[in-house]
Amino acid sequence: MKVATMNYSGSVGKTVATSHLLAPRIPGAEIIAVESTNESAADLGLDVDQLRGEHFGKIFRKLLIAESAIIDVGASNIEDFLGQLVKYDQAQAEIDFYVLPVIGTGKAQRETIKTIQALHAAGVDRNRIRVLFNRVDVRAIDEFEAIFAHERLASTFLANPQAQILETELFDLLANRRTSIDAVLSDTTDYRQALRQTDPDDDESVERITDMIALQSLAKPVRSQLDSAFAALFG
Repeated sequence: MKVATMNYSGSVGKTVATSHLLAPRIPGAEIIAVESTNESAADLGLDVDQLRGEHFGKIFRKLLIAESAIIDVGASNIEDFLGQLVKYDQAQAEIDFYVLPVIGTGKAQRETIKTIQALHAAGVDRNRIRVLFNRVDVRAIDEFEAIFAHERLASTFLANPQAQILETELFDLLANRRTSIDAVLSDTTDYRQALRQTDPDDDESVERITDMIALQSLAKPVRSQLDSAFAALFG
């Protein structure tokens, strides 16, 4: 499977989607960060080939030979990326799915619709454009009215309300510790015991250990929720 995550809007969770939703569930996928600013999956400790949108020729060649890949297109490079995409005949067909993470702000939803329209204009068919609802409080169907209204009106993309990532502090904690959900869950350290043995005045150690306790408490339910989101996104 070859997946591109993108959105004209920044700070909607493209890197979270790449690092924590897609990469663990697409075995062996090469990660290509098309980014010049902001955080990429490389900042979270993943092995990433980082390029700019203007280097589309190199990206295209990578896609031709890759069995699976995740292309994380940053907002600062999406214009170049889409501009180059239409210059190569059927280049858009080398990507199986275009995943558009979105948060609930009005601006992010408007920019997501703009991204959908650009992909549609580039020849990407409805079934390959998928919206991923991020930082959802309770139910995406209640929090993203503009997206669902546009889906009913245009029918140029798919928006499954179950393809949602709930609001959680886990991803910030993972980024701070440069680790992953799987690494946290495979860590057998008894951090509660370690905390009892730590000098309470050692602020740095206390912060590190309490972060790890919080990570372990959050990781299992969040991984289960991400499994459900992935199934809904590509089901």
